[in-house]
Amino acid sequence: MDLILNKRDPIYLQVMHFLKKEIVAGHLEPGEEIPSRRQLANDLKINPNTVQRAYSEMEVEKLIHTEPNRPSKITEDPNIIRQLKQAWVNQAVKDFVSAIRTVDISIEEVTELIKTEMDHTKVGG
Repeated sequence: MDLILNKRDPIYLQVMHFLKKEIVAGHLEPGEEIPSRRQLANDLKINPNTVQRAYSEMEVEKLIHTEPNRPSKITEDPNIIRQLKQAWVNQAVKDFVSAIRTVDISIEEVTELIKTEMDHTKVGG
């Protein structure tokens, strides 16, 4: 996993954020197994209890589920995935608006910039 941890935020939140981003991006598919707590802790060189906390929080949010003696898996519930994507986009929009609030620019100009960037991103990969 390509997760680079920072010293600013709690590690379990960074793990959750990373896994959510992977779900939203479609890199982790519904029903897909995720690394065991021990394996992920070993890969990231962190305490297994930290991964346990991240996974537990994600289970509460119903983003993953774990059956006894089985690997944890991404939810297959399309409503939960849709809610996660909507929350992700809502947060990105709030962050974006906050970042440009002081710039003198019309909504039309912003919309055109967003369309151009999204088109460029699709073409560029």
